[in-house]
Amino acid sequence: MSVRYVHTNIIARDWRALASFYIRLFDCKPVPPERDLAGDWLDAATGIAGSHITGVHLRLPGHGDTGPTLEIFSYDAMTDHPDIAANTPGFSHIAFLVDDVDAVSEAVLAAGGAAVGKTARRDVPGVGRLSFRYLRDPEGNILEVQRWD
Repeated sequence: MSVRYVHTNIIARDWRALASFYIRLFDCKPVPPERDLAGDWLDAATGIAGSHITGVHLRLPGHGDTGPTLEIFSYDAMTDHPDIAANTPGFSHIAFLVDDVDAVSEAVLAAGGAAVGKTARRDVPGVGRLSFRYLRDPEGNILEVQRWD
């Protein structure tokens, strides 16, 4: 059996604005074409009658032209998003390795993101010194910026 990680999906209220955030702040690259998907096949796959989704895949930084993507889609009709905390069961956050946790944190905040907590620094025995911070993107999804020394 062959397995390869392909993508993580975020459902956004405004996929264009959220994709722009990840392109500007985390150097993600759009992978054409933009998606405009609908039909019986999509209804069957999602379990949602009359589904219509639009969006884009963004190549995540540091993995080359065949690396995994962040798939950012919007449905025409969406439910409200529950409040998510760092300890909410299920997928919690995505993480980016950065050169400067504090500078990237400030850029996220300036771009419409929000703080979850403060920057933490900790020695991890056998691994190194970790600096990291949890933040929210403009749509409230949790992301982590980290640096290892």
